[in-house]
Amino acid sequence: MTVRPPQSLATGLTREARWNVLEYEILQQRAQTLGTLGRQVEQALAALRAFDAEAGGVDRGVRRSALLDDAADRVWAFMIQRELCGLRYWEAVVKDYGIPREVLNRVGQIRPKV
Repeated sequence: MTVRPPQSLATGLTREARWNVLEYEILQQRAQTLGTLGRQVEQALAALRAFDAEAGGVDRGVRRSALLDDAADRVWAFMIQRELCGLRYWEAVVKDYGIPREVLNRVGQIRPKV
């Protein structure tokens, strides 16, 4: 007895068409991830700015350092995802997001877990 898959499961797509569908889904996922990471960068930078405004510009040590580290980690993940999407130039992004030099100096650093 021969078993044949149901016609509803058999697609008429050629191998190239199936690859195009897969490629489209991958590109869609990359773009969605880039948007999510961009929002996370904005939120981390907003938290840092709010802390600085609340503190009156005075450095309050450990808490501010943790906010800087969090922002740097999110910016680093965003940079990596942008490069995966083929976007390699950072000058405009740093300017548009207003990424402070303190954050950029911490991007990519490996910090010991406490």
